[in-house]
Amino acid sequence: MELDRIDHAILDHLQRDGRLSNVQLAGLVGLSESACLRRVRNLERSGLVEDYVMIVNQAATGRPGNVFVRVTLESQKLEDLRAFEKAVADVPEVMECYLMSGDSDFLLRVIVRDATDYERIHHESLTSLPGVARVHSSFALRTVLKKTAVPITAGT
Repeated sequence: MELDRIDHAILDHLQRDGRLSNVQLAGLVGLSESACLRRVRNLERSGLVEDYVMIVNQAATGRPGNVFVRVTLESQKLEDLRAFEKAVADVPEVMECYLMSGDSDFLLRVIVRDATDYERIHHESLTSLPGVARVHSSFALRTVLKKTAVPITAGT
């Protein structure tokens, strides 16, 4: 999909505030309400807009800590990777999971209350996942930068 400057503006505004009404958004990007709504619907249909979400303050939920976990499986066969991926999706504290290149197979971001909470998750969940051979954990000391907006540039 070829995007113009108005599409870029729509995406920029909605990434900063997904609760903007169509009336507000139309005013910000200089379109009529109907034209703005058409543009937003086209962006949604194209798959460029994946979803609308609320971002909850993680610390306010009682889980302020982030642990980055590198997981190595016993085997990298497709069925073993899929079994791990299916099972890890059921661990509520795992917020992100990436299949990686390099010396580990997966990288997870796990949210925790504290080290004791992580120890519980490690023993009850992570090491019990299918095919896990090794788990290496690193506690984040502080979040320096966390973005939710994807840069929208010409050629997108």
